[in-house]
Amino acid sequence: MQRYLQFVDRYFTPLYQLNVKGKALEDHLILQHSNRICIVAVAPSHAMFQCRRKITNVDFQVTSKLNRLDNKVSGKRKRGAQMVNETSPLCHITCDDGSKYTISSCVKGKLIEINELLIENPDLLAEKPCTEGFIAVILPRKVNRDKNGDDPILGDGFLSKESYCKAIADRVSD
Repeated sequence: MQRYLQFVDRYFTPLYQLNVKGKALEDHLILQHSNRICIVAVAPSHAMFQCRRKITNVDFQVTSKLNRLDNKVSGKRKRGAQMVNETSPLCHITCDDGSKYTISSCVKGKLIEINELLIENPDLLAEKPCTEGFIAVILPRKVNRDKNGDDPILGDGFLSKESYCKAIADRVSD
């Protein structure tokens, strides 16, 4: 019987960022589509998954004046979208042991969508991190062409799936 790839595996390229903002084990996953759209998710190696913590809350109120749920996008050019840079917080996650994590965008661009399903069902982050458990959708700004004439969508600092697996294996062996 032939096994078909899942939708995410067929159409998205996984890119990983380890220790986001210098915080150990806070790893993020960016799923990049060929049309430039990026989906921000939590990498399987993130600290909240290490000790089988239960996720109790996902809060999109990132500052006293900024709630990511207020993001209203319209039209072809995504008018009204909140602008984010690589370090912009998208949400705060709280676990049952009291530990808190901030998920950053890792991508500079326009915030297109926030996953509101996480408010009522935060366990989606752990159960289906790449599908229903994604954090946000971002339309990135283009990065200038590199020396080879390629037109990269994202900047440096991202690992391919192979490099990520090697880095995680090295992390475990240390």
